[in-house]
Amino acid sequence: MSAWRLDQSKAPIYEALEHFRTMRVVPFDVPGHKRGKGNPELASFLGEKCVSMDVNSMKPLDNLCHPVSVIREAEKLAAEAFGAANAYLMVGGTTSSVQSMVLTACKKGDKIILPRNVHRSVINALVLNGAVPVYVNPQLDTRLGISLGMRLSEVKRAIDNNPDAVAVLVNNPTYYGICSDLRGIVGMAHEKGMLVLVDEAHGTHFYFGEDMPVSAMAAGADMAAVSMHKSGGSLTQSSILLTGPNVNPGYTRQIINLTQTTSGSYLLMSSLDISRRNLALRGAEVFRRVSALAGYARDEINSIGGYYAYSKELANGDSIYDFDDTKLSVHTLDIGLAGIEVYDILRDEYDIQIEFGDLGNILAYISIGDRLRDVERLVGALSEIRRRYQRSRAGLMNQEYIDPQVVKSPQEAFYAEKESLPLNETPGRVCCEFVMAYPPGIPVVAPGERITQKIIDYIIYAKDKGCSMTGPEDPDIRFLNVLKEG
Repeated sequence: MSAWRLDQSKAPIYEALEHFRTMRVVPFDVPGHKRGKGNPELASFLGEKCVSMDVNSMKPLDNLCHPVSVIREAEKLAAEAFGAANAYLMVGGTTSSVQSMVLTACKKGDKIILPRNVHRSVINALVLNGAVPVYVNPQLDTRLGISLGMRLSEVKRAIDNNPDAVAVLVNNPTYYGICSDLRGIVGMAHEKGMLVLVDEAHGTHFYFGEDMPVSAMAAGADMAAVSMHKSGGSLTQSSILLTGPNVNPGYTRQIINLTQTTSGSYLLMSSLDISRRNLALRGAEVFRRVSALAGYARDEINSIGGYYAYSKELANGDSIYDFDDTKLSVHTLDIGLAGIEVYDILRDEYDIQIEFGDLGNILAYISIGDRLRDVERLVGALSEIRRRYQRSRAGLMNQEYIDPQVVKSPQEAFYAEKESLPLNETPGRVCCEFVMAYPPGIPVVAPGERITQKIIDYIIYAKDKGCSMTGPEDPDIRFLNVLKEG
């Protein structure tokens, strides 16, 4: 980082685009819609200003693959705003950021220590590069049916048993808002020469809000994938990859360029630029309001009865080291409805779209664009749903996480010779593909893991309840690809 402060009121990509728009340049380059003239329906739908900003890389606007001017300036501003040594604008979503972290830290055969309740993008990266996962199985909250953070004692055991591991990956926070002891994990990993990678898809606000859980960069982590489009206000699919001083910035750029497009979207990049400026200048105030809104919603929902909107009271100093109180996570089983059932009712009958529902919980994402009246509408709908639909919770499944039985590395299993079997014939076999509910995108079973009857029961139950199940080759999930025997 610079010894002097940069001017965080600047937005170099946005400013360069605004200047470019005044130049009346005649385009004989791509994209072929030529500032919207070739596709008037698209221009009408998105707006002429929007399509006029959908331009190709050129000298005045820099190049995302090898930035030297306005993009580089925007990345330096982002690095300073987030307290990182380097920042990279990413246009392939935080999936791309997460995969770039893993591909930078690991190569084929390397061990990486990680919780099993990771997003599929982490395991996808292992499929790509052949690194081997060493899972730290998270504790479970049996009441809520959710997986928690990584206990320091379990991380230490994994490090001691695998001194040749090259990295530790941590969720900060989980989808539900739970944080592990990130500083403690960083200290243990660095003592053994291991890098610490942090999936901060849901933690942008940690860098700008007050009284928030510690951010990855503040905790001394080496790399962090930050979903600016989630709580930071940028356009969907835009993300930032942060690195610390111990990570080679040139090599990281090479890794990013292995998979990221050579045609970076200036709509996405400028949205990152503008959103970083907004958070750097006004983030503390903005997230103070977000936390207050979420707190108000929790109090109101808990006063309804039957629901449990949980927060920092869960903290135990270990597997729940801290909690992100902007997350409005609500347990629903005590009114006799699975979370996905409440999710569907809210959408279909109340025109309220929340982030996700699983077997026992819902998550309503409260962020910089929410208003008090919208929160009150959600609270009112939940009260009505309890009154209209409450029933016995008998027969409802609540456990989200199933301990994996790892047989082969994800890469070995994914590319192995396989056969497709009916779902009910797969217990005991080794899976060659993913099955997950999306969101949140945490695999129920991943390539290289043994399929159990418990996993099959979960898949059938989740499908029956209406969860959006994704991942397998068979879109209806009646068949699974398994390792061919013999």
